[in-house]
Amino acid sequence: MSDGIPSPACYINREASWIEFNRRVLQESQNKAHPLLERVKFLAIFATNLDEFFMIRVSGLREQLAARVQEVSPDGRTPRETMDLIRERLQPLIHEHSETWLHDIKPALEKEGVFVLDYAELSEEQRAQTQAYFRREVFPVLTPLAFDPGHPFPHISNLSLNLAVALTDEKDRERFARVKVPPILPRLIALEPKRDDNGNGNGDGNGEHHFIWLDQMIEANIQDLFPGMSIQGTYVFRVTRDTDIEIQVDEADDLLATIEKSIDTRRWGDVVRLEIDHEMPDHIRDMLMDNLELHHRDVYSVSGPMNMADLWEVVKLPLAALKDPPMPHYIPDAISRPRTDGIFEAIREGDILLQHPYDSFTPVVDFVQTAARDPQVLAIKITLYRVGSNSPIVKALIEAIENGKQVAAMVELKARFDEENNIGWARALEKAGVHVIYGFANLKVHTKVCLVVRKEQDGIRRYVHLGTGNYNATTARIYTDMSMFTCRDEIGEDVSGLFNILTGYSNQREFKQLLVAPVTMREKLTALIHREIETHKRAGNGYLLFKANALVDPDLIAQLYEASKAGVKVDLLIRGMCSLCPGVPGLSDNIRVVSIVGRFLEHSRVYCFNNGGDEEVYMGSADMMQRNLDRRVETIFPVIDLDLRRLIRHEILALQLQDNVKARNLDATGQYHLVSPQNGQEMVNSQEIFLGRRDM
Repeated sequence: MSDGIPSPACYINREASWIEFNRRVLQESQNKAHPLLERVKFLAIFATNLDEFFMIRVSGLREQLAARVQEVSPDGRTPRETMDLIRERLQPLIHEHSETWLHDIKPALEKEGVFVLDYAELSEEQRAQTQAYFRREVFPVLTPLAFDPGHPFPHISNLSLNLAVALTDEKDRERFARVKVPPILPRLIALEPKRDDNGNGNGDGNGEHHFIWLDQMIEANIQDLFPGMSIQGTYVFRVTRDTDIEIQVDEADDLLATIEKSIDTRRWGDVVRLEIDHEMPDHIRDMLMDNLELHHRDVYSVSGPMNMADLWEVVKLPLAALKDPPMPHYIPDAISRPRTDGIFEAIREGDILLQHPYDSFTPVVDFVQTAARDPQVLAIKITLYRVGSNSPIVKALIEAIENGKQVAAMVELKARFDEENNIGWARALEKAGVHVIYGFANLKVHTKVCLVVRKEQDGIRRYVHLGTGNYNATTARIYTDMSMFTCRDEIGEDVSGLFNILTGYSNQREFKQLLVAPVTMREKLTALIHREIETHKRAGNGYLLFKANALVDPDLIAQLYEASKAGVKVDLLIRGMCSLCPGVPGLSDNIRVVSIVGRFLEHSRVYCFNNGGDEEVYMGSADMMQRNLDRRVETIFPVIDLDLRRLIRHEILALQLQDNVKARNLDATGQYHLVSPQNGQEMVNSQEIFLGRRDM
């Protein structure tokens, strides 16, 4: 860290910063400007985000506690203190999440004919429906498990929903059983709408949709599982386990087999969170805590439905009036104009920028598909991190093999929660004859790059696609990313060198244009920041504009503080975690941090340096985190075309800095404040403006 930087007061705790990001997601669910089902979507995203936070971040802290690690975080907290901070911040937020559903969104849905009912709200006819469905579909797959001296405490699988059942037998002895809510059945069961007193329905014909929670259906019929016993109470609970896969480098002779084995161990990971019904008696809570080996700080009381990620079933309803308008399918003129040599000719005419999802992802798919079919293409090389299901990119690679091309695919098996999907794709590609590389045991390959080698009249030419996001046609419609096509020689040479590192034993340490982690990126970014400081001292116009998902690397933060102290103006568009404290007098009073949370997930990484007026712009796959700079293979590439640099810096990013609808400013305490139009300012919703420019 640079000298003179106070520590730890100048760092925001990264876990607290993540919680504030999820708070912003929750606030979007409360924003009545969103169509109603989009608000439900944000409720579900909040729940999914929280699950991943516990499975990865909290599990890591618990491991530190178990190992008696006393190392403090950059903000000066021990693992124990950070755990206490997490609980202090989260329990009120979880309550707010439930309240938003129960008292805001659920009643609003009912006004639109969508009823997600508690069992007590069912009509007699609907109760009969649930009983019939229970006996036919649910009862046969339930397995009640007793817990007593003759029955060990059952294994509770990760993220499963369960009923804790308190009973007494015929001798009035207390008993306990656990019933797992079967994940093979939908969590929300569709019912026929209620009928009026004359037996007339007003359901599908009038667009109504009625649902009942599966766990409440089971609870209402729980006596059927325990004949001869007296039910004293049923209480929903849910556990979250440590799912962070650790690869032992010295044991990873076969990386694919090692990853497969590690995936199997996930179900046995330590429990890191217990969610309980807020009405659960203390003695049942304590019994669960004892058997799951948990502390009180690991228990979270929930007053609403548990696991609201299941509300995606409501989001999927075919109710267009309650959703955002469909996305336009816009393809830039630079690609769409007919040409003899198609997309390759377009790239030869000049570098091409795509801004997803406002620009369609189709040109990226077409690039790979065209290369697979073009007789002049000799080879295709690509990195695959998250490709999704039914991937058109993967299908194109297989087609390329069938057409006699040489194809190499770097498939990252350690992409968190996509491991099984990627193993399946890796095997399919291998079976087709693709050269599949699994990466490195101790490094994730997170870079996003595709290289096409083509034989042309004047010799071999390399066409390259580089981006900030994954080769995933589905997420490309909901994540904001930028990507670029180019056939510039120096970039092509660098990309070839990068693939030689990935596929062979190359130890290349220098690149002409690319910044590559963990080889050159940290050093180069540091040098560029310090160049801006020195330039500012001479010319007085120093300016840095960075956009990323996260900024938590202590050394980069220290360098940005240094730039601010030297007078360099710094604008940071950081969607999620940010450990930098802006606006501290004498330290960061030249730094502004803005977070945009809206319809699309902001995902681009862009680094702009004023450089005395000769602006430089870089884009790529890396966030400003230790893992990205030191423990992953990442690529940041320069935008060389002057017009594209100006477009990115002065139109795209400048507009986002003007956002006063979806933007929030970070203060020095770690709190975010919604930006609002001032003094008659025009409302600027950057995402909607980008959409409008394409939807013409």
